[in-house]
Amino acid sequence: MQSPEFSPLPALTRAESAFVDRYLDVLDQVGRINPAHGDDTYAALRAAQALASHAAELRDALALMHRRGETRIHSTTLTRALRGLDGERRAARVTLPPATPD
Repeated sequence: MQSPEFSPLPALTRAESAFVDRYLDVLDQVGRINPAHGDDTYAALRAAQALASHAAELRDALALMHRRGETRIHSTTLTRALRGLDGERRAARVTLPPATPD
């Protein structure tokens, strides 16, 4: 069986990598909390508790970028990285599902 072909990730600084990783962690937790996609209050509670620490880590990653003089977010490059890390599927859990016709 042949393994799937993955697009190579763009070259990122260590701080940019941490930013992308922490952003996806936050996105995953918000997706788990989203009442449109879940049905278990305990799982949502656990995700909400984890969200606080992931948000602090995201803040720290951005602060590190700023301290290192990385004052610009290169959205095109970071978007490629997010897509390469399955960001579109992960972000879809944050949104509402399409409305069903009544």
